[in-house]
Amino acid sequence: MGRLAVAVIVSCWVIPISISVNRIVPDPYMDEIFHVPQAQQYCKGNFTSWDPMITTPPGLYFLSLAHVASFFPGMLCIQAVSSFFDACSTVALRSTNGVLAVICSIVVYEIISQLRPELNKRRATLYTVVLALYPLHWFFTYLYYTDVASLTAVLTSYLMCMKKNYPLSAVLGALAVLVRQTNIVWILFVGCSGIINYTLGFQKDKHSEQLDDSSVLDQKDGWLVSGKTAATGSNLRRRRLSSTVDSSDHSTPKNFSSSSNSSDLIDDIKEILVTSWYIKWRLLLLFSPYVMLLVAFVGFVYWNGSIVLGAKEGHAVSPHFAQLMYFGLLSALLMVPVHFTLSQTAVLYQSLRKLRVLGIVLCLTGFTTAFLSVNFFSIAHPYLLADNRHYTFYIWRKIINFHWSTKYLMVPLYVYSWFSIFSILVWVLVYFLACAAVLIPSPLIEFRYYTIPFFFLVLHSHVNSDRNWVLMGILYTVINIFTMVMFLFKPFSWPHEAGIQRFIW
Repeated sequence: MGRLAVAVIVSCWVIPISISVNRIVPDPYMDEIFHVPQAQQYCKGNFTSWDPMITTPPGLYFLSLAHVASFFPGMLCIQAVSSFFDACSTVALRSTNGVLAVICSIVVYEIISQLRPELNKRRATLYTVVLALYPLHWFFTYLYYTDVASLTAVLTSYLMCMKKNYPLSAVLGALAVLVRQTNIVWILFVGCSGIINYTLGFQKDKHSEQLDDSSVLDQKDGWLVSGKTAATGSNLRRRRLSSTVDSSDHSTPKNFSSSSNSSDLIDDIKEILVTSWYIKWRLLLLFSPYVMLLVAFVGFVYWNGSIVLGAKEGHAVSPHFAQLMYFGLLSALLMVPVHFTLSQTAVLYQSLRKLRVLGIVLCLTGFTTAFLSVNFFSIAHPYLLADNRHYTFYIWRKIINFHWSTKYLMVPLYVYSWFSIFSILVWVLVYFLACAAVLIPSPLIEFRYYTIPFFFLVLHSHVNSDRNWVLMGILYTVINIFTMVMFLFKPFSWPHEAGIQRFIW
């Protein structure tokens, strides 16, 4: 078990399913009709050509050029192709994501090993394989979309940040942004995580030094260290270490456990801010690559006049607060063995009950926010209403908008989902802000946008029960079989348009 096992297991489904998809659907489909010709223009060396319907940067096409170049000499030797352009077939371009999916699984394994060093290789392999089956990531492995490349670049940047290789992390972050521009938010999330971890490490070292010197107060630097703090470190660090407790273990969620924990969290935030200011020049030097990336991105937005590239009218920034509600519910449903159990419900109830007045305030705030989001900021994008090839078309019509009251009846589910997510998630505040920055401006309900935040959610939730992971894996497998069967073997036609249509996420 380990990296090799993960790569082999993932390859065992990527290769045969890729062959099946390319045999049954050999021609570009849906967004591929834009991406494939654009990549082929680059294969010709025509880097000035650009399809105005493409809304994302050309990062995926550059990765495909490198991928095709890796096997082009061999194909040329056996006379399978006569030119580089001939090698850039739809099958070859799609295989870019197949390779990236395997690389992504190895990166996920490494991240899990970094976050959970106590796990043995067998369990780390199990968790990685289950995440590799995540339905949205799994499905688009076999098509020429930007999702797999986007996720792989962001997670690799995160892994390098965890290993304190900040320049390489920023370079990989630039690649992630070049694949999909909204990834700038997740690279900032990565940078913030790095700053917090570095600051906590600095605090720990400083406290250890002061404990060794038997000093309680250093007037020069303004450091106040109690015996409790010096001995145990920050409350935030303790919560991170204790966060490996699964909700299935009937433990009290760390973020709702008591009013003292709430005050501890505030104290931790203050302590991190004070320490960060104290070492601001050191942080600025270490994390300057991220700053340069942010400055370059702001310059691009100013030059382009928008964060969107082509087809700006169909992707205008909109206050779609309900998008955050949809993400919370879908993520909780895809972790149903963790969130939707009687034990988890009981834990949340007891935790909020212990908070007393604060618990009531949190509930009222949650319900009010969710109600206002679905009432005033629930957007039905024209693309959503017009295209019956997407599952979101049916979810909107048959569930969310089935009746005028349906969207309000779902408010308790939205609130419960986010409360349950908060109860098991590390780094709640930074994560929530990153999700809001990515999802709220998007007017289109598109589950593909949920992939990166979902991976960060699962990676940092520290679900411990192998049973829960196996159940999640079974759930993902069932969904994957259903969606792939529908895509490959249940085609249909539109009366007003020629061609075969297929169901897709």
